[in-house]
Amino acid sequence: MELTGQPVIAATGLFTPSDSITNEELVDSFNRFVALHNERHSDAIAAGEVEALQPSSVEFIEKASGIKARHVMSKAPVLDPEIMSPRWDERSNDELSMMAEIGVKACRQALERAGRDVADVDAVLCAASNMERAYPAMAVEIQQALGIDGFGFDMNVACSSATFGIQTAADYIRAGNAKSVLVVSPEITSGHLNWRDRDSHFIFGDVATAVLVEDAAVAPTEHWNILGTKLKTVFSNNIRNNFGFLNRAVPETEGTADKLFVQEGRKVFKEVVPMVAQMILDEADRLSIDPESLRRMWLHQANAGMNRLIAHKVLGHEANDDESPTVLDTYGNTSSAGSIIAFHLHSADLAAEDVGLICSFGAGYSAGCVFVQKTA
Repeated sequence: MELTGQPVIAATGLFTPSDSITNEELVDSFNRFVALHNERHSDAIAAGEVEALQPSSVEFIEKASGIKARHVMSKAPVLDPEIMSPRWDERSNDELSMMAEIGVKACRQALERAGRDVADVDAVLCAASNMERAYPAMAVEIQQALGIDGFGFDMNVACSSATFGIQTAADYIRAGNAKSVLVVSPEITSGHLNWRDRDSHFIFGDVATAVLVEDAAVAPTEHWNILGTKLKTVFSNNIRNNFGFLNRAVPETEGTADKLFVQEGRKVFKEVVPMVAQMILDEADRLSIDPESLRRMWLHQANAGMNRLIAHKVLGHEANDDESPTVLDTYGNTSSAGSIIAFHLHSADLAAEDVGLICSFGAGYSAGCVFVQKTA
């Protein structure tokens, strides 16, 4: 079969943890932690040596983010005021890692939906923001578990990892270096979240997604042509996590808050919205696509307010739920997986020739957009 060099999205896969935490459960846990903290440090608080922590509320969380619930791999320990972190038994080197396990599940669903045999897949790109270890690569572990005879590597561009992975896979197709590539984004974000921080403890959830990018010649009849992709990065400290193996060089600060997720939310909002909207408009212009004609936008699921503003700038009007669907309310922010979840769950109803946009943005700053068109 002669390859075309035209990359398409053949199928997607999604793994969702069975456990979910509602805002009511989360607030109850957080407020019990606050009460314990303030009681244990009452003398220091009275002396002005320690600042009293403030309770949270469901209303605050939903107004700030639009999030109502999130899925997690480990629920009970996260809600325990004495722990507030995921817990599970450490796996031996001979067992499949947690990250690879959920990634494999998402990949298998994508392969099944495309009717694709693993023997036909050339590569696995593990594109995620929260890597379980430095090496060996999770992508290679997933490749091995699936039985793919090819290559794999990890890539991390924070919340834009999946769209960066899709462009990388598409470039392999365009260059003729591969005919079928899996882009998998296992995001166990509960591990890097500071569940004791009032401003961010509600943000993230766990999930895994997979996108099968293929040459049009081998793809199933119904697929999504990739019309164009665009990536952008601008350095910023407004979203940061300083955890890494060099932390042990300064043991005094190994456990400080900056070794978990931290952000300046208002600055991120102000700076990212115009950057992403302009990137989308510029790429649409390059592709001769009228942005107002986009049938649907599958945007990064980080903040409902950001999505509303970006969609409005692109479409020229306030987007409805059909034009810009959300999964943020039930999944929370799932980092690189968010826009892919939205695409996976809200794309089947589109008609042939409909044009849509997958777009992600986050730490870096990083942003990626993928314009797609549905075939018959």
